[in-house]
Amino acid sequence: MTHTITVRHHGHVAELVFSNPPNNHANVALLRDIADKLLALDEDENCRAVVLASDGKPFCAGADLVQSEGGGVGGSGDDPVREFYNEALRLYRTRKPIVAAVQGAAVGAGLGLAVTADFRVAAPEARFVANFTRLAFHPGFALTATLPRLIGAQRASLMFLTSRRIKGDEAQSWGLVDELVPLDDVRDAALRLAAEIAEGGPLGLLATRKTLRLGLYEDVAAALDREHAEQSLLRHTEDHAEGIRSVFERRAARFHGR
Repeated sequence: MTHTITVRHHGHVAELVFSNPPNNHANVALLRDIADKLLALDEDENCRAVVLASDGKPFCAGADLVQSEGGGVGGSGDDPVREFYNEALRLYRTRKPIVAAVQGAAVGAGLGLAVTADFRVAAPEARFVANFTRLAFHPGFALTATLPRLIGAQRASLMFLTSRRIKGDEAQSWGLVDELVPLDDVRDAALRLAAEIAEGGPLGLLATRKTLRLGLYEDVAAALDREHAEQSLLRHTEDHAEGIRSVFERRAARFHGR
């Protein structure tokens, strides 16, 4: 295990910080560890809100493509991508409000991770990217359900079909970012927002969040099933292999529709 996760407590706010150098790529082990710690915080009566943050320049640069080339994203079973999505689904079982502090790139699965939070505080330097089609792939991490819920179907389609990088200020105007602050203030601003939330009565916070997210878990589960099925069809195509190669070779992909 190369990643680390630390949890610090600030009054009624817990700050969960993950690190998986150099680019904070997501894999099964990292998602499992994040989910374990978030669900444990649900049982901590002193914790009323959580900040989800990462160390380093990017927030999360997506799934670990090195492991993907080897047959998955770090899982140990016959279907590591299914394992990856099972852990992603666990993130939607959490009960307490979560504020994501997004200091840099949130790409692919990293975008999906940021979207699991209730709120996102970001810097102008942040980039939000759904780059799946540039890999000749289908979107995942339930983004086909969660991203339209946040920014509308039209803008979500634009992100999916163009793989366009959405800067922090544009993301704020779209509703993907709730607060835009200077880079050096991202973590502190997220903590301030979480502290403001934590001033509410804990039972009221839990009940209100439960109502606001009614049906979301089921929608995410269904989306993950659909996405996994589509990705399974595309995973072994020549185009997808070319998309992955183009990332490592830092060049434009040359797709042929097969």
